[in-house]
Amino acid sequence: MLISRRVLRQQYECFRRYLGNVTPYYAIKANPHPEIIKEFIKLGSGFDVASANEMKLVLGLGAAPDKIIFANTIKSSADIAFAHKHKVQLMTFDNEPELYKIAKSSPGANVLVRIKVENIGSTVELSLKFGADPEQAIFLLKKAKTLGLKPLGIAFHVGSQCLNVKNYLNALSVSFEIFAEAEQLGLPLEMLDLGGGFPIRHFDDDKQISFQNIAQAIKKKMVRLFSPKVKFIAEPGRFFVGPAGTLVTQIVGRTFRNNKNYYYLNDGVYGDFSGIVFDHCRYEYKTLRRGQKFLSTLAGPTCDSFDTISPNEDLPELEVGNVVYVKNIGAYSCASAVPGFNGFPPARIIMV
Repeated sequence: MLISRRVLRQQYECFRRYLGNVTPYYAIKANPHPEIIKEFIKLGSGFDVASANEMKLVLGLGAAPDKIIFANTIKSSADIAFAHKHKVQLMTFDNEPELYKIAKSSPGANVLVRIKVENIGSTVELSLKFGADPEQAIFLLKKAKTLGLKPLGIAFHVGSQCLNVKNYLNALSVSFEIFAEAEQLGLPLEMLDLGGGFPIRHFDDDKQISFQNIAQAIKKKMVRLFSPKVKFIAEPGRFFVGPAGTLVTQIVGRTFRNNKNYYYLNDGVYGDFSGIVFDHCRYEYKTLRRGQKFLSTLAGPTCDSFDTISPNEDLPELEVGNVVYVKNIGAYSCASAVPGFNGFPPARIIMV
């Protein structure tokens, strides 16, 4: 797995160029490799963590506590206490019982209520599991205040790999209505977390909406709806690290089955192609060989039929030892790989 430092910087600078009024907090679940985190620390990024272990990792690498958001709406009391001990004060929640846990284990913490918003057209729908109904937001913010917490604002997530800009625009409208109602009730809010979901291209000929166009639409609506005093943050993960990764695999076996070439690679869905399972990813498989293409199947190395990477790919005739590589695979690949299933380790990560 080759990770390009140059592309990491390009993606960060692209985000800052087109969404300059939004502070990014890199979602390290996308790829928590220490060298990637160090690169984003140098660039000035904040970090989105979901557990004490992720928090411990970024703090240990030099991230400042005030540049970390504990953005898991369901946290263990022990993890909340860890955050409090290490001065990580910004957290999300989406239910009343969570507030009692936060108030007990991290008194005085800054909190954002995560609301459920539309995830139409997103590859991974996150509203199925997280987010309070918007009509509950005011009650929850008031409850946070009565418990001695500091209700700073709203958070939402439009779903991962979001290709529908209306998800963002509708979520901004819903958030503005909550901001306005809170203001009338003497509970002024000062922060809006746009979450992640910013898309990347997985195929060279993808014709999907660009990040630039999404960012322009978001920024225009934010400026129109919200006071300049509101602080905007976001949690890009895939957008920052996905394009930086290239996975280079090798064919370790081949056969002819079901009237197709079968190629067995030294990586599979239990390894760095885990994004196929956990992230619903589709990848573009490339080779160094040219020539007539034939319908082929790519499979992983484990003794499990589930470990089939792609049943139908048009590929040239390949031999054992040939290379098959995939670009734009830096996110949700090695991060969710099973370490050592069947004795096969994930790919070695090389920073270039």
